[in-house]
Amino acid sequence: MWKPTNQPQTPARPNEPERPTTSTPSAPVMASAEPVQPRPVTTTTADQATIGKSLVIKGEVTGSESLYIDGRVEGSINLAGNRVTIGRNGVVAANINAREIVVLGKVRGNLTASDRVDIRSDGSLTGDVIAARISIEDGAFFKGGIDIRKGGQPQQQKPNGEDKAVPASEPAAVGARA
Repeated sequence: MWKPTNQPQTPARPNEPERPTTSTPSAPVMASAEPVQPRPVTTTTADQATIGKSLVIKGEVTGSESLYIDGRVEGSINLAGNRVTIGRNGVVAANINAREIVVLGKVRGNLTASDRVDIRSDGSLTGDVIAARISIEDGAFFKGGIDIRKGGQPQQQKPNGEDKAVPASEPAAVGARA
């Protein structure tokens, strides 16, 4: 069937130029007047909530977005699939459960990360760490234990209060005590 080439096949949006059709699908055509920007891999400020310098939160923090803490938080923080960053001014007295935890300020509590924990040079952590990966920069303060677990390995509470990994088909993860 013959179609005129100067008429759009779908109704065009105002102020948007027509996009010509091509017969070669192997090469994408960039006919848009707006440049296409790739989405950055790292979390941007639009994708994360912020607790400012003057804010004090006492209680439980939960949610489904990343969090930047520059104020004070006391209680617990549970953002299982996201990143928690404790800024340089941040002071946290809480157990933190997240995918990724970055410590630039002061934290007193246990950290559980499904991916990694990163303690930067100005950071201070007093508490135990359970993570698949950990990074501690020169100059950082850390006092506590480290338990390296493979990603996604469930944990089980023993009657005496110690954590114990549930046996999986793979060998158990390596544990270390600092």
